[in-house]
Amino acid sequence: MRTIMYALCGLVLLLGVSTVFSSCTSQTPIHTVSSPNRNVRVDFGLDTIGQPFYQVWYDGQFVIQKSDMGFVLTGGKTLNSRFTLVNKTENHVDEVWENYWGQRQYIRNNYSEAVYSLRHDLGTLKVFFRVYDDGLGFRYELEANNGQEITIADESTSFNVAPDAQSWWIPVDDDSYEKFYEHTTVAAIDSIQTPFTLEMSEDLYVCIHEAALIDFPSMTLKKGKNGQLRSRLVPSSKGSVYKGGERVTSPWRTITIGRRAVDLINSNIIENLNEAPQHDFSWVKPLKYMGIWWEMHLGLKSWSPGDKHGATTAHAKEMIDFAAANNMNGLLVEGWNKGWEAWKDFDYCQPYPDYDLEAVVKYGQSKGVDIIIHNETAGYVKEYEKQIPEAFDYYQKLGIKYIKTGYVGPIKNGEPHHGQYMVNHYQYVLEEAAKRGICIMGHEHIKPTGLHRTWPNLLAVESARGQEYNAPWAPENNPVDHTLILPFTRLMGGPMDYTPGLFDLTYAQHGIKDKRAYSTLAHQLALYVVYPGPAQMACDLPQNYTGHPAFEFIKQVPVNWSKSIYLDGEIGQYLVVARKSRENDSWYLGALNGEEERRVEIPLSFLDSNCHYEATLYKDGEMTNWQHNPQGVLIDHQKVDHNSILSLKLAAGGGCAITLMPCKD
Repeated sequence: MRTIMYALCGLVLLLGVSTVFSSCTSQTPIHTVSSPNRNVRVDFGLDTIGQPFYQVWYDGQFVIQKSDMGFVLTGGKTLNSRFTLVNKTENHVDEVWENYWGQRQYIRNNYSEAVYSLRHDLGTLKVFFRVYDDGLGFRYELEANNGQEITIADESTSFNVAPDAQSWWIPVDDDSYEKFYEHTTVAAIDSIQTPFTLEMSEDLYVCIHEAALIDFPSMTLKKGKNGQLRSRLVPSSKGSVYKGGERVTSPWRTITIGRRAVDLINSNIIENLNEAPQHDFSWVKPLKYMGIWWEMHLGLKSWSPGDKHGATTAHAKEMIDFAAANNMNGLLVEGWNKGWEAWKDFDYCQPYPDYDLEAVVKYGQSKGVDIIIHNETAGYVKEYEKQIPEAFDYYQKLGIKYIKTGYVGPIKNGEPHHGQYMVNHYQYVLEEAAKRGICIMGHEHIKPTGLHRTWPNLLAVESARGQEYNAPWAPENNPVDHTLILPFTRLMGGPMDYTPGLFDLTYAQHGIKDKRAYSTLAHQLALYVVYPGPAQMACDLPQNYTGHPAFEFIKQVPVNWSKSIYLDGEIGQYLVVARKSRENDSWYLGALNGEEERRVEIPLSFLDSNCHYEATLYKDGEMTNWQHNPQGVLIDHQKVDHNSILSLKLAAGGGCAITLMPCKD
């Protein structure tokens, strides 16, 4: 990833204006910094007790009303009052950088920056604001006096949003994000995880999250005084939330703003607030993969050894053959190593006797299929860390380039999944893998915060209810609108390993009754376009793909893009996305639909005006919806150009996937 153009980068004084507020509310002038196009305005000041505060405007509308800032240290020492402002600098950066993989090959990073230096008896605090045309990020840099160690008990940041705003959220659980999303007013919320998305008015949407979460606990939100949402950092088992040296830099607190819901997901703020990579990651290769995985969720195979063991040498070679014949360059194998039968004492170098790891890896390489090795920890994190150097060296020696990590269940040393200890553990795994040319796909992982820019070997994480919750074992399957909420919430932070591609949606062939995925087959195909990510799974069994004409779309669809445009959509209702392949001039379009059948009109004005295209549409059948004939799919062909408008009928729980190939004549 490299910066390729600096249009403007330098110190710019007095970007905003300073306005003196009444002394009853502020002891200092209010300092303002505005976005490059002046749409977003951020005010910063100190109130009469010296507490920092900020407020955010968008095109003259309040987004965040006056909200507190600061920290509380252990021992009751407060760093949220008695500050004085000693310095202010401003800056403007406008650059374009190229990523290794992602939704867009080139990303513009254009922001106005203000840095406020504050003095306190306990130390100094710098507050950084970066203000974009579609939102902002702010972070803290705290340095204690006399080189003292900083131990934080709480963060005082608040987000004062309208209580009647509509919102989509999941409740706080310090160990899991695998929850159903709720849709309520802000007033009905007690505590929430981020990303947290709001519809504040008919033409104002907001998402609150964080970027560059490193060596710090995850931020959640709770209801505070006067109904304000206040930051709550996930505590450690020792009671404090953060422990470090004499200086601490927080993650960025992010506020993405848009006129339409899709403006939120068209934003690049989260990636832009992460640092550029410090090493060469050209070795990172996106992939489509299959797995010895779904058959275990169906109860046909087992992770543990025995008559139903899935991870056998013979079965892995069968799967490799199928993957290689169908344009898949990866195979995930779960349940291959010792420890599954006891769910502890995992050995990450020792396969079961019926699985020859080295032979399988070599066979895959001969067919152009990489093995994704699975490292399940069952929460035994310290034991895993002890084995990582040897295991990762061994994988590197074998030529293994991908690891799926897992952290099912509680962490055995008592630490939460989302606290500082585990955030640092996930980072350790990521960096140790990068040293050896290995990519990570994390499950039961910390939420994404754009770190894939700095560490492109972080291909995707789960951190939400994925496809596995459509399995027969799940007490409740994912609801119809689930895949229409995730893009506006969880996916704001980065790619998800959702594992799409389910063709057998009712499981009737296995004698399973009263269980089904709440989706049509066309909906499953559209997920490959709507959900961005450089690692996409074809999750179903080979027998359900063999000879099926719709499988052609999965074989063709790329996993790396040069352009992406979220065209239209509403949270939980529908979403239409267009993406251009990074490999050629082909475009792909995905449309997902929620609970109500609808018709959408899609102008194709994003296509090259000098080219005609062959459109192949994979759409819901005439009598298809998620409840009735969900596997019905029609394949249609049309000639289109940039003046064309596609009219699509989307079934309940349905969708449409479209390839747009340039015509040769």
